[in-house]
Amino acid sequence: MSSSGILSLLGWSFLPNLVTGWLQSFYYSLTIRAGDPKPQPGTPRWAEHRRRIHILVVTVYLLYTIYEADYDLQNAGSFYTDLGLPITATSKEAKTRFRRLAALYHPDKVYGSENAEGANAFFVHLKTAHDALVEPAKRFAYDRFGPDILKWRHCVTIRDYVMHGAQSLVMYYFVAAMGMYGAGLLGYLEWGRFERWLVLGILFLFEAYTVTRPYAPPVLTNMVSPLITRFGNGRAPYLQFQAIALAKKLAVTIYLAFSQIGPLLSADTSGGQIVIGKKGANEEAALKQNLERLEQLTKRLDADTTNVLQLELAPFAGDRDAMEITWGKVKEWLVHNTIRSDVMVRDAMGRMFARRRADAPAGARGTR
Repeated sequence: MSSSGILSLLGWSFLPNLVTGWLQSFYYSLTIRAGDPKPQPGTPRWAEHRRRIHILVVTVYLLYTIYEADYDLQNAGSFYTDLGLPITATSKEAKTRFRRLAALYHPDKVYGSENAEGANAFFVHLKTAHDALVEPAKRFAYDRFGPDILKWRHCVTIRDYVMHGAQSLVMYYFVAAMGMYGAGLLGYLEWGRFERWLVLGILFLFEAYTVTRPYAPPVLTNMVSPLITRFGNGRAPYLQFQAIALAKKLAVTIYLAFSQIGPLLSADTSGGQIVIGKKGANEEAALKQNLERLEQLTKRLDADTTNVLQLELAPFAGDRDAMEITWGKVKEWLVHNTIRSDVMVRDAMGRMFARRRADAPAGARGTR
């Protein structure tokens, strides 16, 4: 069983906490001299150290899962590596290589030996790889969808393979989106909700582009493959379906980081314990309460203003002409009052009055 399977059995709440406790004790044994007091459980310093070490533990494990996924892909190999061909090999080179391997591993060569059954299965696998790489449509589909295309019996042309693969792709991401939406409705996946949808969208666009283009994505051919070729110690570059599989594993790792690391980044350790979401929840509740109070105060002021205005206009309630004149004066007053209360208008009027007083003759009104 892989380490991810073991971790799923032990549970996220057990193994990381166990490793965190051990590393915290080891950290104190290295950084604190013998005889000096160590931070005790329940103190803010101890809780802050535990929070940081726990983030480190989860981060290291998530990085390891990506390495493990890459290791599994390399061990699984591909039709190219099984035949000993580069991914740029032509159909003619694939035929030539298969003839050489058939001369060595044909079942007739090992007939009657103990490994006859295994040799027959290996030869059938080589023949399957040869057939997939020689036929252009099947090779196009294999590079993008992997060995699953061998089960697609009714596909003949490139269009058939792309349409069949597109249906599976849309269904996969539809189920993933519905799962994320349902988890959000149930109150899960609160931290990084927007970022989760962004990662899912980027992954969908990457896979859709990869499986429908006649060539591999530029990020794969211009960045990833040269790095693997240069520093991979003879490793074969990723095929499109391998890159998609690794990208999906990376997306799952990012989701786990959002769930396991994200809440810890804003956790409150001032009380000696790692409290997730309490500080943010209190701030949000206080903000909501203040907004409700401000809304109630605005409504109350609006009601009082309406009552005062109606009270002032009560003597003119039966006179329509008087009401129109009064409303006109009120509007005029509001306009003038709004203009005069503007800061720029007040400054301009102040400068104008100061200039008039400075240019006025001696003894004129307004100079003192």
